[in-house]
Amino acid sequence: MKKMFSMGIIGMWLVLLSASLVYAQTDKELLLQQQTQSEVVADSERYTIGPEDVLYIQVWEEQPLSKTVLVRTDGKISIPLIDEIQAAGLTPLQLKEILTQRLKEFIDNPNVSVIVQEMNSFKVFVSGQVRSPGVYKLRSETTVLQIIPMAGGFTEWANPKKISIIRKENGKEERMTVNYNKIVQGAKSGSNVILKAGDTIIVP
Repeated sequence: MKKMFSMGIIGMWLVLLSASLVYAQTDKELLLQQQTQSEVVADSERYTIGPEDVLYIQVWEEQPLSKTVLVRTDGKISIPLIDEIQAAGLTPLQLKEILTQRLKEFIDNPNVSVIVQEMNSFKVFVSGQVRSPGVYKLRSETTVLQIIPMAGGFTEWANPKKISIIRKENGKEERMTVNYNKIVQGAKSGSNVILKAGDTIIVP
């Protein structure tokens, strides 16, 4: 009888041990999955960080170093241990690589993720003969063909054939003329320009 009782206790102990291992493994897998998902977001090569963007810097297993930061107007962010670092003009992937290298001075094999929580710097300005001129914050890749409906469409006096796009790059101003009608018609000569942060679209 005592032998059966002892075997029963051992059996229950083994069941509890197995269950705890399963839960531990599940928690570990969940954390790894969350980390992987974060890194996928951070590894974007398209989005360029700019002033007023809100970033979440995650340093794996270093909670005191993980924080939400605002990109200041000078383009910099403040991070524990590193102090100030330039973020504007970089992609999340580039910033991640720089932070990783800098943190190696203090941490062994730092695992860093950079997540853009708020994209406040990606703004374009639409003016002229549209129904709702103003400043538009873009959350994803947007073309001229897409921005016009966002601005309420053309007024009855608009000339869609001569839309101007003013863009500043490397301190120089570039001007482009776009024929909206040809873009809609699918003509090869119509260039459906992909907008960049800071572009000004003028509809005459």
